[in-house]
Amino acid sequence: MVSDQAVPDWLNKGDNAWQLIASTLIGIQSMPGLVVLYGSIVKKKWAVNSAFMALYSFASSLIIWVLLGFRMAFGERLLPFWGKAGPALSEDYLVRQARIPATAQYYHNGTVETPMVEPFYPQAALVLFHFMYAAITLILLAGSVLGRMNIKAWMVFSPLWLLFSYTVGAFSMWGGGFLYHWGVIDYSGGYVIHLSSGIAGFTAAYWVGPRIKSDRERFSPNNVLLMIVGAGLLWLGWSGFNGGAPYAANIIAPIAVLNTHICAATSLLMWTCLDVVFFSKPSVIGAIQGMMTGLVCITPAAGLVHSWAAVVMGLFSGSVPWFTMMILHKKSSLLQKVDDTLAVFHTHAVAGLLGGILTGILAHPQLASIELPVPGTMGFAYGGDFTQVYKQIIGALFIIGWNIFATTAILIAIGWFIPLRMPDDQLMIGDDAAHGEEAYALWGDGEKFDVMRHETIPHASRGNDDVQVQLNNIAARGVTIQL
Repeated sequence: MVSDQAVPDWLNKGDNAWQLIASTLIGIQSMPGLVVLYGSIVKKKWAVNSAFMALYSFASSLIIWVLLGFRMAFGERLLPFWGKAGPALSEDYLVRQARIPATAQYYHNGTVETPMVEPFYPQAALVLFHFMYAAITLILLAGSVLGRMNIKAWMVFSPLWLLFSYTVGAFSMWGGGFLYHWGVIDYSGGYVIHLSSGIAGFTAAYWVGPRIKSDRERFSPNNVLLMIVGAGLLWLGWSGFNGGAPYAANIIAPIAVLNTHICAATSLLMWTCLDVVFFSKPSVIGAIQGMMTGLVCITPAAGLVHSWAAVVMGLFSGSVPWFTMMILHKKSSLLQKVDDTLAVFHTHAVAGLLGGILTGILAHPQLASIELPVPGTMGFAYGGDFTQVYKQIIGALFIIGWNIFATTAILIAIGWFIPLRMPDDQLMIGDDAAHGEEAYALWGDGEKFDVMRHETIPHASRGNDDVQVQLNNIAARGVTIQL
């Protein structure tokens, strides 16, 4: 027999189960999704370092999140853009009904217009869910500085950025901050997660500095098939990313999941078609980038738009970031100067901003009335004036400005004590210099096996033992494949 303490009256078992499932799906996006994607999409000599940056961020984020971060993002209001810091570790706090206290909306006379957000499951489920959001934001940011950032500097930067940048955007937009109450729409992270990671990543890439010339000129994936596996985990995991945002297993959740996949598929196809038209062949990396921009673009709108609008957003997300990456990037001296390794600026900042603005146009009033705190919110296409688009632009500018400021301040402070960039001699080596480990124990970058060299050709006349030694030497040298 289950006691009343284990299943209190306020607990909805379906909501609780779905929130835990959604959290797990987001976690799989990071671990192993982005770990696998990062470890395979980079040059072989950076596979271990890239994967480890993601692994470390996931672990460090959880500890910082439960010690201070969650309540800075979803606790009592301290400032219009920040919550009061505090731990989320005690039993009393975690087993009570979840709530976000600063989200209550009031009329001018002080009466409640919209009550605070109180999902029907324990606070622990909410802490876990939003940790997954915070962790993946940091891992996405890491994509901009792969292949040269000092791992020790990253280990310090990662928790500091979570505390002083991410929590500000999360509280302002979701936790009951000024943008939340003003009515800026960010359904599940187009601004808080993707615009933030894209802008912060680009800023970090500027301060850290570029990769060495040989890596910038040639940075081919070391394993295309594993890259597709990582991307697939990312795509399917987005069901939890957008499906868990309503905090309930309600009618919004399946709409959000369906729209997510429609937009991603449309964007992938659009990007691939543009590659074929302009470059005469489809690209696997291009298809993954198109998938990514579609997933990012729909995120601020997933549960608030009709599915036909998801198709429209997919067409834009598969073409606008493609244009900024393939055309505008080559004409902009700033974009060329800043070495954004995985083009996170284009795939996340541009796509996230695009999605936010399109949300201000396409948000359906009926869906918005179910999900959003400000009554009467609707997109420009449904009879609303330009106000919602204006709000979306102002919200984006705040997220952009804060991330530039916070990321710059953190990196300058770290740079006083720890070099942000690895030395060039270590950059020539890669993983072995940074970690003393290599991804594949087969051959090293640049090693060549010359079959014509006399000493590598086994001779039976030297005896069986000598032949075995020679064969072992050959196996150790391996074969050259440029990665």
